[in-house]
Amino acid sequence: MKGVLLVNLGSPDSTDPKDVKRYLEEFLMDERVIDLPLWLRTFIVKGIILNTRPKKSAAAYEKIWWEEGSPLIVLSERLQEKIDHLTQVPVALAMRYGNPSIQNGLQTLYNEGVTDVLLIPLYPQFAMATTETILVKAEELRQRHFPEMQFTNVPAFYNHPDYVRVLSESIQSQLENKEWDHLLFSYHGVPERHIKKSDITKSHCKIDGQCCQTASPAHQFCYRHQCLETTRQVAAYLGLKEGTYSSSFQSRLGIDPWLQPFTDKTINKFASEGVDKLAVVTPAFVSDCIETLEEIGMEARHEFQQNGGKTFHMLACLNDDEAWVKVLSRWIDEWALSPIEK
Repeated sequence: MKGVLLVNLGSPDSTDPKDVKRYLEEFLMDERVIDLPLWLRTFIVKGIILNTRPKKSAAAYEKIWWEEGSPLIVLSERLQEKIDHLTQVPVALAMRYGNPSIQNGLQTLYNEGVTDVLLIPLYPQFAMATTETILVKAEELRQRHFPEMQFTNVPAFYNHPDYVRVLSESIQSQLENKEWDHLLFSYHGVPERHIKKSDITKSHCKIDGQCCQTASPAHQFCYRHQCLETTRQVAAYLGLKEGTYSSSFQSRLGIDPWLQPFTDKTINKFASEGVDKLAVVTPAFVSDCIETLEEIGMEARHEFQQNGGKTFHMLACLNDDEAWVKVLSRWIDEWALSPIEK
């Protein structure tokens, strides 16, 4: 029997600093998030970050927390419920960190008799710290607890025509009847070394301004290329004029080189250079979360206006948008109708 597991990033169980600390420890101790030797990762995370960050992060979560709970969890649950009503196979939900866990999601499907699972990491672009860690964790759990299961993985869909269409039309509808000077595509940042580690050619990715535009097998797993390509294809779909849109990267951590340009510096630069009306979309996320609602919707908005900007349009993620639900449901049904490989 076939079934589907949707997997998103995750969230603390509450805004209590203890829950936030527990979540951050699981997240930051992942070797694909902070890819340093265990002793150094432990020192940085448990010796430094977890002694200072939980209270600050808890305060940030409090700003965006909904009555029903974490926005990311609530929105993911709404998405799962809508898809489950439209598809022919069971659809479960899991988070890479926190609850409900991937093990819990697989167990739910197993209890329904599912042995053939379609894994859908809810990330349009591939990255070590997102898609890869989900697939690795799921395989570890399969081998340990569900050896009779087999997985099919949905690849990065950053350039899938269906995704480009629904993202473009979502942007268009949200900006309808609004005035804006520039549309910024803000993607979650990653360290430059992640890009090079994911380079299957071991030589193509130089992050030199040219490699992402030069065809290569490396692009299958290159987060930077995939982000820039999402921007390019959406801009083409919407007919945006050159100079009216750009890409940037948010949420950096530590002192190592991260992908640039940085979102915060870019937004402040726009404000100081006379861009009065800025719109920001965050296509690395399909569900609104602390990085979109607080980091961009509150902090970046405040900085933009403090530096001279006037109007700031924060665009919602796809969330449980009906067009997005229909796309995912169709992908699932197409897979469900295909024969099970032996």
